Amino acid sequence: MSSVVDIYKKYQAQTFPYPSLLKIKKAIGCYIFDTNNKKYLDFVAGVSANSIGHSNKYITDAVKDQLDKYTHVMVYGEYIQKPQYELAKLLSENLPKSLSTSYFTNSGTEAIEGAMKLAKRISGRSEIIYFKGSYHGSTQGALSVMGNEYYKSKYRPLLPNCKQIIFNDIKSLENITKKTAAVIVETIQGGSGFKIANEDFLIELNKKCKQFNVQIIMDEIQTCYGRTGKLFGFENSPIVPDILCIAKGMGGGFPIGAFISSWENMNKLTFAPKLGHITTFGGHPISCVASLATLKFIIKNKLYEEINEKEILFKKLLVHKKIKKIRGKGLMLALDLFDNKSTNKIVELCMDDGLLLFFFLFNNSSIRITPPLTISKEEIKKGCEIILRNLDKI
Repeated sequence: MSSVVDIYKKYQAQTFPYPSLLKIKKAIGCYIFDTNNKKYLDFVAGVSANSIGHSNKYITDAVKDQLDKYTHVMVYGEYIQKPQYELAKLLSENLPKSLSTSYFTNSGTEAIEGAMKLAKRISGRSEIIYFKGSYHGSTQGALSVMGNEYYKSKYRPLLPNCKQIIFNDIKSLENITKKTAAVIVETIQGGSGFKIANEDFLIELNKKCKQFNVQIIMDEIQTCYGRTGKLFGFENSPIVPDILCIAKGMGGGFPIGAFISSWENMNKLTFAPKLGHITTFGGHPISCVASLATLKFIIKNKLYEEINEKEILFKKLLVHKKIKKIRGKGLMLALDLFDNKSTNKIVELCMDDGLLLFFFLFNNSSIRITPPLTISKEEIKKGCEIILRNLDKI
């Protein structure tokens, strides 16, 4: 092989025909450095995963300390491990009483899989209702409740009894009946360009689900740990889910997810049949200490209290004739352009100019802005200047 690019393309499975091919050397704070030592301001944060920046010392110190003690020792739930129970306890202390018990997974999509199983176990029903434009992961179960047929069609048949309805459409909620096990919903649709659930829509959704004893599964894989100005996105809404799914930002750059419900609900995975959900590496001690450190850091420094102010700054600065609008909340913003063809060009131009931006899976007119929560106002100003400068070029 003549270059690392050739090696990368030949031996590592490719899922996108035109990857950016940025060669990473290191990452610190809100910056990523390539192998030529070029510095890039990161407005992506690993797609909302690096909540408190790259190589945050609070996380790395906790991980190094845990590495000296033990890493993987046994499949999930068999041995008592301090990183797991301390994280579960701190989560419970910062969530409503009905969300007291956590099951740790390897990723967000596995959290969704577990939540779907749990909802069926609780209700004894099989129908799962989901929304057009939703994204919950790419495994077979999660794909079954993805609200975009293009990404599903080549993998059918998927799970039966999954029904799509319209996001933010109250009339669509009439599809919820006594046959429904759960409704899976995002407070902010991540794949569609950060479309926010309307308050009246969520209120009616909650009423309908309570009427038929249907579980509300809230997908907070992209919103968790402070990104919307609250620790959890549903805290901005009038409802509390029956089952909460979190991942991405909860790990501070390490792979972890969780589905969370009441002790009574989660205990249904223990009996008849036992081992109701099994994972070898879920709740890995390294990922758990990273998540615990991330959550402690955010709470200690009250990062969520700064998020709304940073959102306002972004919206104040990003004014341009080619920007149609800015959607989203907190530090999950979608820059919607008038020209769909401009998004790829802007991402490319900004990368050349030292700023990393990214796309949305289902929305080709918008650009993702999800920097670390620790981003400074000066870094926001610097990044916005790069965006505006390059918008002038197209």
